[in-house]
Amino acid sequence: MDVSLTPAIERVARVLAGQRISANADGDAESAGRQVDAAWRDHLDDARAVLKTLREPDGAMAKAGDPRVWEAMILAGLDEGSAPTVVL
Repeated sequence: MDVSLTPAIERVARVLAGQRISANADGDAESAGRQVDAAWRDHLDDARAVLKTLREPDGAMAKAGDPRVWEAMILAGLDEGSAPTVVL
């Protein structure tokens, strides 16, 4: 299984930004990469809300693996997202 080098909270925030900006979703930008790079931090609160919702797996998710491990992984993703990212 691949492991992302990008924190989960950032990935979720980027998806949310892209959904609003990109013409491939609900936006109108045909080439949205730079705009997403500039805007994803504006979606961190929404990304946190998504991850908080996912703390508790549903029945199918719980059957597929250990719910305690799942919760620990989501909480770790939330903790990682609480540290501010500094871009120089």
